[in-house]
Amino acid sequence: MASLFSKETASLPEEIPVFPLAGVLLLPGGTLPLNIFEKRYLAMIEDILKADRLIGMIQPRDPENINNGESPLFDVGCAGRLTAFEETDDGRYLITLTGLCRFRVARELPLHKAYRCVLAHWDSYKDDMEITSCLDLDRSYLKKLLGDYFSLHDISCDWDAIDGTPDQKLVTCLSMICPFNATEKQALLEAQCCRTRADMFVTMLEMAVRNHSCGGGCH
Repeated sequence: MASLFSKETASLPEEIPVFPLAGVLLLPGGTLPLNIFEKRYLAMIEDILKADRLIGMIQPRDPENINNGESPLFDVGCAGRLTAFEETDDGRYLITLTGLCRFRVARELPLHKAYRCVLAHWDSYKDDMEITSCLDLDRSYLKKLLGDYFSLHDISCDWDAIDGTPDQKLVTCLSMICPFNATEKQALLEAQCCRTRADMFVTMLEMAVRNHSCGGGCH
């Protein structure tokens, strides 16, 4: 296995700013584009550019109260390093985060410049820093499932890109882009390892396709 960000494994920060965003999943090794326009998150980006460039992506448990900061957070999020940055003429930031390592929220810290920060524990997720070259995916079966699932959601697909993407990277990218609900996305995030995540992802596809084929009445 090859190291993803080996120089950072011993220096992950104890405190990390978080960006609570419902229905958005960042996984280790994945890339997530974001359009930053709220004042508090513009301030957060300016702060991390002066520091370690890390942001914790995490889902709120109560999205309806996310804007007033009252929504509790899920226990597990994923830290991403800012790897691309562009400032627009109207004052927005277009950024890309590259998933680094998951973390468990030990506790939330006082607001800083109106954005949220947490005390993060990393020890349970140090294996996130490694890339597994092969998960032994049944590619033919997966492509059949994906074809059915993408048709259901009117999603276009570059099948050549899927064929040429290594197993772990493929599962990571598909888990992030497929329109699963927030609970399903959190389950994928919290999967014990990449093999477990791959099995869970396939099961979610199977359930979605089966439920549609029988009108949502299957059990």
